[in-house]
This record gives sequence, structure tokens and C-alpha cells, in this order.
Amino acid sequence: MFTIRGADGKEYGPVTADTVRQWIATGRANAQTGARREGGTDWKTLGDYPDFAAPPPAIPLRVPVGTAPVAGELELAGRGARLLAQIIDGLIACAIGVPSTMLYYLAARGRNEALIAGGTGLIVLAFLALIGIQIYLLTTRGQAIGKKLMGIRIVIHGAGTNPGFVKVVLLRIIVNGFIGVLPFVGVIYSLVDICFIFRDDRRCIHDLIAGTMVVKA
Repeated sequence: MFTIRGADGKEYGPVTADTVRQWIATGRANAQTGARREGGTDWKTLGDYPDFAAPPPAIPLRVPVGTAPVAGELELAGRGARLLAQIIDGLIACAIGVPSTMLYYLAARGRNEALIAGGTGLIVLAFLALIGIQIYLLTTRGQAIGKKLMGIRIVIHGAGTNPGFVKVVLLRIIVNGFIGVLPFVGVIYSLVDICFIFRDDRRCIHDLIAGTMVVKA
């Protein structure tokens, strides 16, 4: 409990510390206002009491090297950049798959069993290598090759940090892809998923499923 000496020289109280804080908040008192704690004899200013001391200035947080700032400071990736990133990844897959498939086709026409087996193995190995590279980049950086080239990346919504394997691969790609191949429903889902890019936050359904967003790197 405190007794307060007002600017008019009158004494008010005793009142609780919460009441004094309300007076400070409304401008009725300040750090220079005279005050005496109940049971005490010395008059001090409110600023002398720890109960009403101003909080220490906030120390700005340092973002560790290699981590993202908070989501509010991130700039959303452009819709065009996201589309081009998908196109680039598709072209890379074609660049790997077309030559391998042509080799298999030529081997099949010539009925060359050894070449057919080699062509099949080449196709499988090429795509496994591509998938492995993409998964590694997505897991460690939130970027597939296309996104890296376009300067964008996937982060956790509301945190701005790297989403990791579960969110970016299992939820964002595998679960989303499984829904997309369901009979009848999959086609509709895929179209709606794409249209969600026109939301203000540019989060597609697969972003909502995984709790992610795409921002500029």
C-alpha cells in the first residue's frame, strides 16, 4: 500500500500498487510523483520504488546466421516465380527422362535385351538420383532446384524457419500428391489447390496441410 502526494500538495491513499499503476497509465501520476510506502516514514518518488520502475529496454534479438527472420519480416514469393520454379523442375525431369526413354525405345525396337535392361536401369537410376537431390535440398534448405534458381524457399508459416523433411516432403508433396491422384476427387482437388495461390497469403492447400509458406530467399 502507498500514500501518494499529488501535484496539489494533498495526500491520497493508502492505495494499492495496482491503483498507482493505473494512475501512472492515465497520467495522474508519474515517476517523479512523491510516494510513501505504508509503514514507512520517508517520502520518495514513485520511480524509486521497484514496484513502479520502468522495464529495461528490450534487447533486439540477433538472428543466428543461416536462419530466417520472423515470418512478419519475410516477403512472400511472387506467383510467377513459384510457377517458373515448378516449370524448371519439370524441365529438369524431362531432360533426364527423355534421353533415357529414347535409349530404351531404340533398344526395344532392336530387340536388344542387354540394351533394354541397361536403358531401364539408366532411367531408374537417373530419376532416383534426381529425387534424392531434390529431397535433400528441400529438407535442408526448403528449396528444390527450381526454387533455388528463382530465389525463393519454403518456410514454416508463422516461424519463418526451415520446415524439414516431414512438412516439406511427407505432407507437402507425398500427402498432397496422394490426394491429387484419387479418382474424380483428385482432379478437382488439384485445380482448387492451384487456385489457392490467389489468396492474400498465397498459400495453396498443400501449404495449409503442411503449415508452410513460400517466401523470397
